[in-house]
Amino acid sequence: MNISQYIINDIKPLSTSDKISDMQLLFNQLTYTHIPVLNKENTYIGCLSETDVYCFEGEKKIADHSYAAEGFFVRDDANWLDALEVFAQNSTNIMPVLDANNRYLGYYELNDIITLFHQTPFFAEDGGTLVVEKGIDDFSFSEISQIVESNNGKLLGAFISKMENELAQLTLKIGNSSLNDIIQTFRRYDYSIISGHEDDSYIESLKERSDYLNKYLNM
Repeated sequence: MNISQYIINDIKPLSTSDKISDMQLLFNQLTYTHIPVLNKENTYIGCLSETDVYCFEGEKKIADHSYAAEGFFVRDDANWLDALEVFAQNSTNIMPVLDANNRYLGYYELNDIITLFHQTPFFAEDGGTLVVEKGIDDFSFSEISQIVESNNGKLLGAFISKMENELAQLTLKIGNSSLNDIIQTFRRYDYSIISGHEDDSYIESLKERSDYLNKYLNM
């Protein structure tokens, strides 16, 4: 998905020749976590964060604190997932965009990229969400897809949502099928079921048997 149409220029980047007080004033007027900075040659040098800027003396030049600039950016041909990753890595809600010649083109806003994410089939299409877990070296996405499709399901999306202690948790969005049969097949392939956003008949059956056993033992 081409996201370059979402490049905006509502605010102009500041220059290293501007004062810190100019940036402090701009932060007072905006809700951005960072503001892009260009040098005298109009070359992007990075972003200064709101947290840092309020610690600097207002009469100083931005150039005096250019060492604090964070150099994150994305290219104008980046896709939405690449951009979202850089947003997350840098805890920012504004992302400078550069072309192949490192020319500053504008910036993306985090909310625009998240909106694109919500428009993907993973969120937009009807279906159930399932979280499964297996050893990091023991699962494959081809196997996961085969399990879903063998039960007449449609895999709308899958990603690794957690890795810890040699285990990987995978979040799946599944359409066109009840999750119950799919869950049972995952269990036969030695996946642990972390959560499923539909009734899990296997768990319900176990609960019913457990309740029956408790009643029998208490007779």
